[in-house]
Amino acid sequence: MRVLGIAGSPRRNGNTEILLDEALRGEKESGCDVTKLILNELEILPCQECGGCDEIGICVVKDDMRKVFEEIERANFIVLSSPIFFGSLTAQAKVVIDRFQGWWIAKYILKKMRDEGQKSGFFICVGGQERPDFFNNARMIVKNFFATASIKYVGDLYYPGINKKGEIKKCSAALKESFNVGKSFCKE
Repeated sequence: MRVLGIAGSPRRNGNTEILLDEALRGEKESGCDVTKLILNELEILPCQECGGCDEIGICVVKDDMRKVFEEIERANFIVLSSPIFFGSLTAQAKVVIDRFQGWWIAKYILKKMRDEGQKSGFFICVGGQERPDFFNNARMIVKNFFATASIKYVGDLYYPGINKKGEIKKCSAALKESFNVGKSFCKE
């Protein structure tokens, strides 16, 4: 099994990446082949709405997004992590999601279906405030992204009220929960 972890935070080794790493550690211990992408280290342009994907269902912009597409194509399981920024996902996560416009066109306009049901996805999120509406907004965006990419949304973890870098390390239950999700995720 191939697992792709996607770190959507602009801050390295922050709370969502710590939780992502725990999930990936659980998956690795279960024998999965694990890859992790740090979105903030990739050169990815926002969708240019250029129409290049309209006839072929593939984004024509040449940048590091090609690596993201390839890794998602190869993975059986995808774990996306992002903190809440202004009531939604980070710009790093959202720019990647927006670039799946070509896949949306392929699936819904051109009717070129991808491996429906062959992939599963999980969302890990940390928020500084106690705002379930912010998390629900982020979760809906991730669910729509996964549906477009033919990834079955199998669950999520959300930890509100976490602000300072590394603060999640004090929450052993959150670390254990992420690790256990990773272990169980890889057994599906």
